[in-house]
Amino acid sequence: MMSGPIRSRLQSMLGGQGFLLFYSLVSLSVLAWAMVTFDRVKTGTPLWDGMAAGPWVVASLLTITGTAFLLPSFTRNPALAGANAAGVGTWIPAGVFRITRHPMMWGIALWALGHIVASPTPRVLIVMSGLIVLALLGSHFQDKRKVAQNKREFHPWQRRTSFWPRLQELGALRLIWAIAFLVWFIATWLHYHFFGVPAGLWMWIG
Repeated sequence: MMSGPIRSRLQSMLGGQGFLLFYSLVSLSVLAWAMVTFDRVKTGTPLWDGMAAGPWVVASLLTITGTAFLLPSFTRNPALAGANAAGVGTWIPAGVFRITRHPMMWGIALWALGHIVASPTPRVLIVMSGLIVLALLGSHFQDKRKVAQNKREFHPWQRRTSFWPRLQELGALRLIWAIAFLVWFIATWLHYHFFGVPAGLWMWIG
């Protein structure tokens, strides 16, 4: 719907803001349905022991990195809905955008992948794999749509940035790493104390 002909028809009918509101309501409804269904489905047998030290450390690193990508993605991000594209073609990538031009979607994908590693049950695999596909495939189609809408601004921006994360640029996040760790630590504490499921360091210190 976000990239096909249905999107154009809906935008013509509802207008830009109306379409965003409609899409947000549909997305929230689907998310709520997925959460309710997830809760009702039996856990199932995990494919491996996600609570072993190795997978647990990998999952923790993935979710910390996902948090570090997500936090700065709300600032000067031309991919956000309603963002002003004027001058984007002249921007020099800085911070998280030196790593990828889609930090929000990669943050979601890494967060979902971390959950798969730590809890590889059928229901987690289905829901989190779906999130990964939606995030990354959506980003791919968004790139095409942005260039089609405004080639002058987005073609240079896409040439200067990368879809796939540039691991050699992870140091560009600097202080964000410390902030991300703190946010992750608090989030995993909430996860443990409200849902009764240990996450992150709380596996050992809870």
